[in-house]
Amino acid sequence: MNTAAVPPAVQVRGLAKSFGAVHAVRSVDFEVARGEIFGLVGPDGAGKTTTMRMLAGVLRQNAGSVTVDGVDVASDPEAAKLCLSYMPQRFGLYEDLTIAENIYFYAELFSVPRKERLARSSELLRAAGLGGFERRLAGQLSGGMKQKLGLVCALIHTPRVLLLDEPTTGVDPVSRRDFWGILYKLRESGVAIVMATAYMDEAERCSRLALFHAGEVRYCDTPARLKAAMPGALLAVLSAQPRAVRKIIASATGVLGMLLMGDRVHVRVDDAVRRTPELRAALDAAGMADARIQPAEPGIEDVFVALLGGGEP
Repeated sequence: MNTAAVPPAVQVRGLAKSFGAVHAVRSVDFEVARGEIFGLVGPDGAGKTTTMRMLAGVLRQNAGSVTVDGVDVASDPEAAKLCLSYMPQRFGLYEDLTIAENIYFYAELFSVPRKERLARSSELLRAAGLGGFERRLAGQLSGGMKQKLGLVCALIHTPRVLLLDEPTTGVDPVSRRDFWGILYKLRESGVAIVMATAYMDEAERCSRLALFHAGEVRYCDTPARLKAAMPGALLAVLSAQPRAVRKIIASATGVLGMLLMGDRVHVRVDDAVRRTPELRAALDAAGMADARIQPAEPGIEDVFVALLGGGEP
């Protein structure tokens, strides 16, 4: 029986990129297994898109290496492109071509045989909910339909690695749900997916996350383990005046950080049992008796702020 470990689909070692004096990516290391959805999470300017472009071979690194399906991207980018697909942030298809013509164009680029192309495009269009729209011009599609068409074109040559740079930004909730349905099926078939996202609910769906900050990967683990690593305990203070609540408790003893979340303030404290009655007293004294305090489960946004800073106080 062969017990050799399966090599990773993506291997990144010491990856670095500078633009003049700006160090966009600094010594980044991670691996992505086959059948894994690996998320890159971080604020704008953290280095996610630069990293994605180096993974795709469209931007050359200053240092380090990227290996995709056993192929070194820098030394043999053409071979790497045969086993990966890269879907950038902006819609890159031809708006004056129909859905079918765009798919045909990308199939030709990757020399997909006609019989295979027809079967594959039919399957993908059905999965994306685009069946019956083949003759519609891409420029006449909604934002969500454009993104799904982009994904269909990215998958037409059956890549083993899929790179997605914030693919659902500005997409309606229904299209986002459909998009993720396709990703789950790809994961089940063994495709490795690397996805940069600005949506924390999407980050929760990833197998593992790399938290980017100032061009570096500061933490890399499963969402569950990252939550467990968050220091302190989390409380949610619900109120019709969340900004007023935040101001009242900002200087309270034991408060490690705060995050405004709609009608509530997530408050990270050193000791929930000890600090809950103290916060209650502070709110009551300020005339905020209607505010409710309850334990809360941290989300990835809470974890990111706690581990990398940026919250109040």
